[in-house]
Amino acid sequence: MENYLSPLLTRLKSLRNEKRAASSKKYMKDQYEFLGVDTKTRREVLNLFLKEYGIPPAHRMKELSFYLWNLPERDFQHVAVDLLNIVKKKLREEDINWLEQLMIQKSWWDTVDGLASWIAGTYFTLYPHKTSVITEGWMNSGNMWLQRTAVIFQLKYKMKTDTKLLSDYIIRLSDRKEFFIRKAIGWALREYSKTNKQWVRNFIQNHKLSSLSYKEASKYV
Repeated sequence: MENYLSPLLTRLKSLRNEKRAASSKKYMKDQYEFLGVDTKTRREVLNLFLKEYGIPPAHRMKELSFYLWNLPERDFQHVAVDLLNIVKKKLREEDINWLEQLMIQKSWWDTVDGLASWIAGTYFTLYPHKTSVITEGWMNSGNMWLQRTAVIFQLKYKMKTDTKLLSDYIIRLSDRKEFFIRKAIGWALREYSKTNKQWVRNFIQNHKLSSLSYKEASKYV
């Protein structure tokens, strides 16, 4: 896998921008080092790489993802999420186990949100019978990032949103103090309000939410 990725890593490292890297590091609370490659450029480099070297098969994605996850610069975790987004419709049923491990390693919103709404969201459309058991496990895990994922994985579902599941998870987390949980609740409701304003209006009128969640949820209603 290292040999396969080598041209991609070399190209991205050659684009290192120290000023942007310092700014990104500060923005992310000094948690990670960065190359300082902007998102548009990073994805252009990745797409050119894939045209030349090919898209990796699904059975190699675990190895590839963890290799990128273990590199020090945050840009490479973003590359892993971008790659997963490209191959997400080819994920195998058992892949959710290691995808969950990515969610809880080097966890912050910039990787978790993509893994949640792009990757997990697609995974559960491929294997809907796994939805309840997996997301219930996330809710019971005590891990804030898995709980956030359980709330926002349906962001792109629109009319296919399981409102019973969404409502249940929001109610169970509604008294939590963490910013990222409260923000997730508001975000999920705000996004669904684009599809069903009345449902969201009724929900926020009949359930106690934090001021942050309410502010986010009520933006369009």
